[in-house]
Amino acid sequence: MLGALRQVHRLQCAFFCEAQTAMGDGYMRTKALAAEFIGTFALVASILGAALFSFPIAGITGVALSLGFTVMAMIFAVGHISGGHFNPAVTLGLVAGGRFAAGEALGYIIAQCLGGIAAAFTFYLIASGKSGGFEVGNFASNMFGGDGYSMVSAFVIEVVLTGLFIFIIMGATSDRAPAGFAAIAIGLALAATQFMAIPVDNASINPARSLATAVVALGEPLAQVWLFWVAPILGGVIGGLVGRWLIDDND
Repeated sequence: MLGALRQVHRLQCAFFCEAQTAMGDGYMRTKALAAEFIGTFALVASILGAALFSFPIAGITGVALSLGFTVMAMIFAVGHISGGHFNPAVTLGLVAGGRFAAGEALGYIIAQCLGGIAAAFTFYLIASGKSGGFEVGNFASNMFGGDGYSMVSAFVIEVVLTGLFIFIIMGATSDRAPAGFAAIAIGLALAATQFMAIPVDNASINPARSLATAVVALGEPLAQVWLFWVAPILGGVIGGLVGRWLIDDND
């Protein structure tokens, strides 16, 4: 009888410990998703704030530096909670690179998209308060064709620059990289992509960023948003695979 009671006690303790672990894991996952939401909100806000309000004065340089500095700051702020992805292409690139669990990717991507869309509508609300009215236009969305560059040009630059960006992330966050500088390298690399790609297609490198502005602009930006999902994700996966081979497997 005593032995049976001890066995029941052990089972109860085991169940309680497993439940506590699950609750702890669930709490940490919620914090990680919240960090991705906030980080992506800040990322899209940095683009729209500079593009809608500062572009006549600061131009491409203002947008690029606003984005690069904001991402750098957010990685320092919440990178230890979620890894500081803020970008579906980064998440899937790190999955391909063996740095992130595939099972966690969907939750991250949903949080990133929701954070970006929330920022887009917030800045639409702010811009709508301008005296004399506000015309949405393309709302700093990513686009191709028309009087600008072709679909092929946009596709190639998004694949190439996103691939390089993920490769830099893989290298900067490697155990063999100088400690403490990853956020700086990542922020500067992202700023550099804006200098190169804004004249071509307004620089996506981030499907969540593209979706956020397209949802507000509607019309042609929303019709073209598929490219700014396919190309950055393809580039991110390529960059992750190359990083895995060259950086992580370089023992």
